[in-house]
Amino acid sequence: MVMEDQALVSKVISGDKQAFMLLIKRHERIVAHMIGRLIKHDGEREELCQDVFLRVYEKLHEFSFQSKLSTWIATIAYRFAINHLRKKKILLSDIPEEESFTSHFVEDENPESIASEQDMNSFVLNLIDQLPVQYKTVLTLYHVESMNYKEIGEITNMPEGTVKNYLFRARNLLKEKVTKYLGKEELL
Repeated sequence: MVMEDQALVSKVISGDKQAFMLLIKRHERIVAHMIGRLIKHDGEREELCQDVFLRVYEKLHEFSFQSKLSTWIATIAYRFAINHLRKKKILLSDIPEEESFTSHFVEDENPESIASEQDMNSFVLNLIDQLPVQYKTVLTLYHVESMNYKEIGEITNMPEGTVKNYLFRARNLLKEKVTKYLGKEELL
């Protein structure tokens, strides 16, 4: 029997450790995606994921079901990752926008060696990792977590129009890079 979010939250608030473990199990994937897309160092990712669930536990009594529980938890994870980047003096304004992304991709890499070392999924994930933080986040939430524009807007504190715009730009950047890669491969 699947426990509903409201019952689960009630049990966690009342001190049920098993319920909290279930909450973690249900939401660890989205937290890992949110943190993992923005933070590259393994140790930092693990620590931040743990910190997110500690914060969830501390603030769960304030959750009012105005949104889905997963959206609320993803928002906490996103903000933890952004704050961590800021603390490390990596300002969002210093992260390249799409114009510099096009030159950010390493052109010297031989497409054959990339293809032999990685499959296309790994290659595309590598391209996604090179996107600006906002684009990476929107792509991950939309395509991996299957969230809608409104939910993504709640998590990132962006208007829905901006979410749509970033998703459109990110897809175009990826398409451009994959097309460029495939074109080089055909020339060989």
